[in-house]
Amino acid sequence: MSTKPGYDKNKVILLICDGLGDRPSLGGKTPLQAADTPNIDEISKAGINGLMDVISPGIVPGSDTAHLAILGYDPYKYYPGRGVFEALGADMALHKGDVAFRANFATVDEKMRVIDRRAGRKGSKELAEALNGLEIDGVKIFLKNTTEHRCAVVMEGKNENLSKYVSDVDTHEAGDIVKKCEPLKGKEGEGEKKTAKIVNEFVMRSYEILNGHHVNEERRRRGEPPANIILLRGAGSYEEVPSIKARFGFSAACVAGASLYKGVAKYLGMEVIHVEGTTGRADTNLNNKVEAALHALKAHDFVFLHVKATDSMGHDGDFEGKKNMISRIDKELVARIKDADSYIVITADHSTPVSIKRHSSDPVPVVIKGVGVRKDRVNKFDEFSAASGGLGRISGIDLMPILSDFMGYYKMYGT
Repeated sequence: MSTKPGYDKNKVILLICDGLGDRPSLGGKTPLQAADTPNIDEISKAGINGLMDVISPGIVPGSDTAHLAILGYDPYKYYPGRGVFEALGADMALHKGDVAFRANFATVDEKMRVIDRRAGRKGSKELAEALNGLEIDGVKIFLKNTTEHRCAVVMEGKNENLSKYVSDVDTHEAGDIVKKCEPLKGKEGEGEKKTAKIVNEFVMRSYEILNGHHVNEERRRRGEPPANIILLRGAGSYEEVPSIKARFGFSAACVAGASLYKGVAKYLGMEVIHVEGTTGRADTNLNNKVEAALHALKAHDFVFLHVKATDSMGHDGDFEGKKNMISRIDKELVARIKDADSYIVITADHSTPVSIKRHSSDPVPVVIKGVGVRKDRVNKFDEFSAASGGLGRISGIDLMPILSDFMGYYKMYGT
């Protein structure tokens, strides 16, 4: 296989609306169908549309593996564990041998029963600082609060034989008792045992330190759930991978609010643009995001632009909130990028139907607008209209090669 860049190089803005896909519910429509989206529909009319199985049919994508696939990296080969992305996105240092975790502030009762896995979706920098730098069995542990209740945790692994092959402590369901961390089946070595022991002690220490903390006492007085424990999941170990520049030939930048997506971008060698007011929540500053994306397009060939809130509202079962957020994205963001001097791509990393409040395997709509695309007859961007588009049904891993060809960085198989 040889790579022969084209003579004319084009640029791309890739907009990923997290969890955008859905199933019909209120009034027989999805939030995307019900939203006011004249600008997105204009792109759909001018482009080529289709559906995308981000991993493969029937496989429910995680946000981490989904973004790897969409950005051209087979998650079955390149996935290092979610914690690595969270830590990189939080600007935490990672070295070979360290083990990183995704973590939540959560609310538990005195019996360690989980009342709220997300502690009212409200974290605290002060509470995080109370745990940052703890040392257990000679291993230093660093913790940083990122967005809302979310945190990243890094266990410093130099000369400590730590392992990512340990189970989650997070119950994933309210009402359950906090789980014990254990070595994964078939991985019961000394490193796994030591790591699991440290995780369990850290979780208990977090409860002891946070439960009576004055920040939580104040939360209780206000009728808010206390953020009185840290629940860890998604252990990962850092490894270097070939950058997007090395693999595809073009430079890339990322504009995102939540740490996960910035972490994926850093992992793949993209420049992460820090933008004021990007929160990863519904109050994120879309105007600042689009300004940053358009500015980044001047210096880079490819800009990955991410919006998180559509996913959060799917998890919360909030149909109206998701619909209104999509309308905001159309009005405040897509209206500004639709006429950019580049290809415009709009899609999602997965579906998060409000009816089930979790990710699903339903394929997501995707549209590509730009010079030379085979414009189809689709007039509206949604989960059903896109199914009749000219792209057909592709996999997530197919998207970057398709875009690379449009950009002039195509790969030819044979001569």
